[in-house]
Amino acid sequence: MSQTLTILNDGLRRLRARKIFWLAMVLTILVAASQATVGINEQGLTFLGYQLDTPMLSTAQMSPEAFYKLMFTNVGLSVWLSWIATILALISTAGIFPDLMAGGTIDLVLAKPIGRLRLMLTEYVGGLLFVTLQVAVFTGISILIIGIRGGAWEPGLLLAIPIVVAFFSFLFCVCVGLGVLTRSTVAALLLTIGFWFGLYVLNSVDSVLINLRAEGDILIERRERAIADMESALEQTAQTDTDGESRMRPRLENHRRELTRQRDQQATIERIHKGIVTAKTFLPKTGETIDLLERVLVSTAELPGFDEDDFSEPQAPGDHSIGYVPQSQLQQRVVAMTRARSVWWILGTSLAFEVVVLGGAAWIFCRRDF
Repeated sequence: MSQTLTILNDGLRRLRARKIFWLAMVLTILVAASQATVGINEQGLTFLGYQLDTPMLSTAQMSPEAFYKLMFTNVGLSVWLSWIATILALISTAGIFPDLMAGGTIDLVLAKPIGRLRLMLTEYVGGLLFVTLQVAVFTGISILIIGIRGGAWEPGLLLAIPIVVAFFSFLFCVCVGLGVLTRSTVAALLLTIGFWFGLYVLNSVDSVLINLRAEGDILIERRERAIADMESALEQTAQTDTDGESRMRPRLENHRRELTRQRDQQATIERIHKGIVTAKTFLPKTGETIDLLERVLVSTAELPGFDEDDFSEPQAPGDHSIGYVPQSQLQQRVVAMTRARSVWWILGTSLAFEVVVLGGAAWIFCRRDF
């Protein structure tokens, strides 16, 4: 145990000795503290004491508590911690294993009474501690800001620490595997960022298809209701107005053909989406992992734009309303479909990917002749 702690402490000492570690820490503190410069009241937003009249974003639409929680998840978490801070962390930690495996260094380390597997896992945990420190500082400051300015103390924000560390570990294990395989810091870093970009593209396609599916479902439901109303009206008209029946029947047939076309198109979109989801099952879910915190902290009712009045149907729906999709209703469908994905699918399969990649890297590291 003492050897493990010694190696772990030595790894942290090397990280602290790098200027980028302190740069990332200072920037993290500044970004977290900057949340206190923004406020919300009945007139809109405030910035450094200056009033900004934004009626669409005021306490009439959301509480200060919900505003600061959304700012933490959508800006602090989704932008800073999961993008900029992660890039800085990858730059700082990408050289851990290539430097360790350099000539002379590895001989000195292996001379110590510690197994290779234990050595590798200890260095891996040391790299994760870099991110843990950043997230802990950012989250601690955010809890104070939400408590003081938002009027609500949210210990649930501490979930950001394991969530962001898990998110980073999905990328870090790839960086470690590539570092062990290539022994090059630059190659490991660039290939990891390329892999991350590939995940981003896959997630973007997934999001687009979710929106198309949600919109298609709404349009099909509206057309089905319109056809049902027209069939009911046609039965009544046929008994009293033959001319009205002759005018209405072609419209009904057009709606039926259009419904068939929409259903075929929706089936094609669902097949493509199923293939994308299947591919994502075997890869780390970086985007969904970060979104887990918003799912826990912010309810659907607290999200801006969810006005129940927007979900009501027109009093007399006609042909012009069949192709209309209220944005609030579409957003609700998209959020419901996204949040329906289980935590096991998001974290379980991602951790399985990490175990496989890290296991392969450990096998190479343990069997390599240095």
